[in-house]
Amino acid sequence: MAKLKLGPIPNDKLVKVALSLPGALHRDLVAYAEVLARETGQPAPDPVKLIVPMLERFIATDREFAKARRETGSAARISASQTAPGPSSV
Repeated sequence: MAKLKLGPIPNDKLVKVALSLPGALHRDLVAYAEVLARETGQPAPDPVKLIVPMLERFIATDREFAKARRETGSAARISASQTAPGPSSV
């Protein structure tokens, strides 16, 4: 069996999202949902429900994004601490 990057999709509260996808991407999502169903033994999830976990996984594993986020966060903390008023020695 294939080792998919996504596991079972949690049955969470539905949120309406308006999104236009290219036809080929939608077909890939449908196919992924079918493979995921075979892997997990659960019914195939709605392909739309795959989008959030795929994006979460993508962001969580993007090393350059994590590096940029750390650098941006560090710069923000440094500049905030430099402008924050400190104790006065007067």
